Amino acid sequence: MTYAAFRSIGAYIPSKVMTNADFEKIIDTTDEWITKRTGIKERRISEKDEASSDLGARAAEQAIERAGISKEEIDLIICATVTPDYLCMPSTACLIASKLGLPNLMAFDISAACTGFVYALSIAKAFIESGMKKNVLIIGAETYTSILDYTDRGTCFIFGDGAGAAIISATDKKEEAIVDVNCSSDGNYDDLIKTPGGGSKNPCSQQVLDEKMACIRMKGNETFKLAVKTLTADVKVMLEKHNLSNEDIQHFIPHQANYRIIKAVGDALGLGDDKTVVTVDKYGNTSAASIPMAMNYAYEQGRIKAGDTVLFDAFGAGLTWGSALFPFSPKK
Repeated sequence: MTYAAFRSIGAYIPSKVMTNADFEKIIDTTDEWITKRTGIKERRISEKDEASSDLGARAAEQAIERAGISKEEIDLIICATVTPDYLCMPSTACLIASKLGLPNLMAFDISAACTGFVYALSIAKAFIESGMKKNVLIIGAETYTSILDYTDRGTCFIFGDGAGAAIISATDKKEEAIVDVNCSSDGNYDDLIKTPGGGSKNPCSQQVLDEKMACIRMKGNETFKLAVKTLTADVKVMLEKHNLSNEDIQHFIPHQANYRIIKAVGDALGLGDDKTVVTVDKYGNTSAASIPMAMNYAYEQGRIKAGDTVLFDAFGAGLTWGSALFPFSPKK
């Protein structure tokens, strides 16, 4: 039987840093207020000539090298992003494939906001277990600063740029297999987080530009409450399904949206600070890139070892949510 194994992790972190002190200069806020509300101290900003495909390609190169495979062995690229290089087409995944020197393979984008990387993992797992593909490159890449309204003091300080990537490969060893990935959605809550302009609902117009409708808008308090409830319930269902407890998890890697959400969910699940990976203070919310960036950080810190059980948990606009449970199974 063919299984899917999580082989490697990689990331690209833009070098430019924007601190809370920088935001104090442009909006009515303070470092103390931002830190207390979100746990964020700084975030990374891409260069003007860096688009999501550039960030994604850099992260992908690292993940490929760490997986110990050649680029030519990749037979599918999936990019999760809500900040593609171009509106609608071509896909960012196709651009990444070209930048990697791989123009002749299957590549496509998915849009599941902050849950995007977990969705991509679910798709990669299905392609591999069906026998259709052997090595899938999944990427979460975001230049969120391209859709921020820097006069909106409720959202502009929350988000940052970056990318993360992983190689998911076929294996015949069950002990290496991804245990489960569960994804879901509920479009009844679409108004909580959205970019209302620029699509077919509100096509590009002078009004869309003047009212900055192509920028993200978020109802923070409502989102917070629903996120904690949904993230906690989703993990409990997965653990119960596989007869596991919090003691079986070595690394809990939630979406890095807000430290208060991370802390509330971790406490509810009995997953303490020693198991929970937190990078929101360093990178802010990088949407689909946040989970792989956080995993890469923990990996580079020496925390994640071969065979360790990792738990992903994400929640984003749509609404979408998802969780994933797997052993980290590098080949080298």
